[in-house]
Amino acid sequence: MKARIALSGLFLLLLIGLGVLSQAPAAGYTRVELTQADTGKTILSIVLRDGEQAVLTCRNSLFGLDVTEVFQARAGMLILDQVTFADPRGLPPPTVSPADVDDLYQTGGPFTARGLGKSFRRVMYRVSEIGDPKMRIRDRTVAFKREVGFGGAVILTASPATLHETFPR
Repeated sequence: MKARIALSGLFLLLLIGLGVLSQAPAAGYTRVELTQADTGKTILSIVLRDGEQAVLTCRNSLFGLDVTEVFQARAGMLILDQVTFADPRGLPPPTVSPADVDDLYQTGGPFTARGLGKSFRRVMYRVSEIGDPKMRIRDRTVAFKREVGFGGAVILTASPATLHETFPR
């Protein structure tokens, strides 16, 4: 009887240990979530391996340029790696240095830049009538306007994934 109680206790400790361990951060993985700002409703929650991408596309309402922002998952964050403001007529945009990008976001004109290395854990996107922002992550595309409507907002968050989130479902 005592052996049975001891074995049950060991089994219980093992289960508790596995439960605690499953909540530990998983190196090399990032949880990415898109939520509706005003309700907190989860639109998309996905775990990415380091190096996997999230790609935002939209039309810049001020300058009429097609915008593509490429983020890479890395160590619980999203890193803005490249951005392109493209002329919708298909003309190739000039390549600029990462140092010039902040000014060009404000002043307009086509450009492309790589190697930005700007890290983010949270970004809020407001949805206007013009722009039609969409984010593609793996095989999923989330159309922000369809999800939250005109005037709504989508919050993009990145955080370290836990071990249990990396298990296949």
